[in-house]
Amino acid sequence: MIPALDDLKAMTCAQQPVYDDPAAEVAAVEQLRNLPPLVFAGECDDLKARMADVAAGRAFVLQGGDCAETFDGLTANAIKARIRVLLSMSLALSYGGQTPVFTLGRIAGQYAKPRSSDTETRDGVTLPAYRGDAVNGFEFTPESRRNDPQRLIRAYNAASSTLNLVRAFMAGGFGDVRQAHTWNALFVRDSHVQKRYEQLAGEIERAIGFMEACGIRDENMRSGEFFASHEALLLDYEHALTRVDFRTGLPYDTSGHLLWIGERTRQLDGAHVEFFAHVRNPLGVKLGPTTTVAEAVGLAEKLNPDHEPGRLTFITRLGAGKVRDVLPGLVTGVAEAGHEVGWVCDPMHGNTITTASGFKTRLFTDMAAELDGFFDVHEQLGTWPGGIHIELTGEDVTECLGGAFDLSEDDLDTHYETLCDPRLNRNQALELAFQVSQRLGAIVAKRRPDRDPVDW
Repeated sequence: MIPALDDLKAMTCAQQPVYDDPAAEVAAVEQLRNLPPLVFAGECDDLKARMADVAAGRAFVLQGGDCAETFDGLTANAIKARIRVLLSMSLALSYGGQTPVFTLGRIAGQYAKPRSSDTETRDGVTLPAYRGDAVNGFEFTPESRRNDPQRLIRAYNAASSTLNLVRAFMAGGFGDVRQAHTWNALFVRDSHVQKRYEQLAGEIERAIGFMEACGIRDENMRSGEFFASHEALLLDYEHALTRVDFRTGLPYDTSGHLLWIGERTRQLDGAHVEFFAHVRNPLGVKLGPTTTVAEAVGLAEKLNPDHEPGRLTFITRLGAGKVRDVLPGLVTGVAEAGHEVGWVCDPMHGNTITTASGFKTRLFTDMAAELDGFFDVHEQLGTWPGGIHIELTGEDVTECLGGAFDLSEDDLDTHYETLCDPRLNRNQALELAFQVSQRLGAIVAKRRPDRDPVDW
């Protein structure tokens, strides 16, 4: 039995919008309660089994997508471009890392964002902060910044449309590994990752041709599987989309397959942790550099007291300068407390800076450095680096510095389009995947001496 929404709101309940019409909020929540689920309990269980493989060191997860989805960004081309980047990254990771890799989209629900302040001031005018399209608008006007509960319904409809389109793409063969050349035929052109990607696609194409010549038909190459995840920030939305599974009688949050609790809402005595302790989805929790071992162990005990495989994943966002100092204690402490969890690295949120001209950005070198630290720690401890969590887009944005084309501060205003945090563009994302694949491949080669790491 999940707690009542009013009981949750009576607890420590961080990052929730305040609506000026409580009756309209209640009406929107009731409308959501009567809408069909966005995902199904059996799909959540399938993902949980894959996350169990991650925790046990048998698989690697690539979790990625937009920083903040927007209603205006709901176009087939934009969604297809993001999926194409994730598939391309997954291909590089699985081939170079010589290990099973599956994709978990940061998609179809990422319509709300936590804020460091409830308000924003420009030129002496103070308005509510933009909290994502599920809450209010980005335009700096009183009308746009008004928190509107009807936006929860729009978020549901946008998520539904996105999931339907992604499922159609995947069912139609877009995820077939034999499409590798078409995934990147255009967007790696003239980039220094082009040669590596074409080498990868060519080798896979020849291997598939050999298999088919031998009469081998592997349906796994034509994957129609795709999972969706988002930060479960708005309790009105998440609570209203919780349904009881007819098979088991257990509650699932059907807004997404995997939901994660953010760094700002992971209080042990808070409403978010209490709510998600009762639903049966696979869960993630973001851990920042101030996280103590006691907090991490407490979260594991609260969210997965039965030690269910694949139930809990910790997504660390520690920063390039702190990952080697903080991560060893967390991994060791959680393991010594008897919990097997997945460990995933978010190399972006701990490495955000603001330039002198006011652009929020991230250095590619910092992100690569945090990933190196993440892999170094797990290699030294003999534990498994289970995945990466990336904010990215399929467009040619100029929001992060360095990487493919060596973007500089002078390039930031060329195509700086994010409404919240800076994202990797498609070339930078693929380049990062190649770097991670080499680290992953080296670890796999040590575990399985019969496999040589791929040299890009």
